[in-house]
Amino acid sequence: MDLLVLCIDRDNDLGRKAGIESIVVGREPSVKASLRLGLADPEDSDVNTILGGIKVYDEMAAQGKEVEIALVTGDINVGLVSDERIAKQIDLLMDWYHPKGVIVVSDGAEDEAILPIIQSRVKVNGVRRVLVKQSHNLESTYYLIKQVFRDPKISHTFFIPIGLALLIYSIFGFLGKSELAVIAILGAIGVYILSRGLGLDDFIDSTKQTFKGSLYRGKVAFITYVLAAVLVVIATIQGAASFWEYYTGDIWYGYLILVMIFVHSSVWWYVAAGICANLGKILDHYLEGVGDERAYSYPFFIFATGLVFWSASVFILANNTDMKFLLISGQTTEYLAVSAVLAILISLIGVKMSKKMISKR
Repeated sequence: MDLLVLCIDRDNDLGRKAGIESIVVGREPSVKASLRLGLADPEDSDVNTILGGIKVYDEMAAQGKEVEIALVTGDINVGLVSDERIAKQIDLLMDWYHPKGVIVVSDGAEDEAILPIIQSRVKVNGVRRVLVKQSHNLESTYYLIKQVFRDPKISHTFFIPIGLALLIYSIFGFLGKSELAVIAILGAIGVYILSRGLGLDDFIDSTKQTFKGSLYRGKVAFITYVLAAVLVVIATIQGAASFWEYYTGDIWYGYLILVMIFVHSSVWWYVAAGICANLGKILDHYLEGVGDERAYSYPFFIFATGLVFWSASVFILANNTDMKFLLISGQTTEYLAVSAVLAILISLIGVKMSKKMISKR
């Protein structure tokens, strides 16, 4: 086949709004898909993307080329999740048709961000960006801005930092500490940007989906996840209380020591939360007869990690402060070495148990 016209819907409006599962292949199915999406949401730009792809398809067919049109969709969690799904669909299309090249049709730069994924699999002969023409009067500009901010992807990115900044400023103003508000706002927005950059929002979304799935399917994991969440809250409060106690004390130990105090006070609660969440998954797999042998080793790894962090915090605190955490200073090196060896042994036990479960299958 000479050409494949590829219409991209990175955030899966086609599936969420029109209930159409991708991949959609062919001119007539594409026309029906655009009609269903248009009836579901006449203002969705992906309607114009599909119609633009059909126009490109007709132009190429009129030139006598062997051409096909296909619609691929991603996921509402735009990023790694959606791009992985689109990549799998493109691989299927390459196996089915073996096109010499593709023409990518999109409604903007966000969809075109996956061009490297496409170019790694097939030659891209062209990109057609379909933009909706808007009138230039004030009313239509206001309407366009309002529609943009109603988009959850944009509103979540734009409004959360502004709302967070205003909330922090009002709290510090109420407490009479307005001079500290700017520092707190910059810190909060920095944490937010860092979490977005590290993909923590995707992790939170996947955790929410896991919670909902466990609840709807009546799984034991739902209860253990709730218990784990409670333990995380307790761990954070415990660590923050210890941190604040020494932060407001008569002696200033420095921020590194305060962080170690937080770790020392909270790490075992976090370990208990991780093990609790994992035990729920193990119980569900056992009850359903599903084999995920790797899950049996996770509690051992979590415990070993907690042991390393806890012993490291004891080592630092005992050698850099006058606080004696369980040990006198002379024993801390030996204690840290023993803890490291124990952590390795515990991890090896977890690996061996996982392999033993695999051998039983």
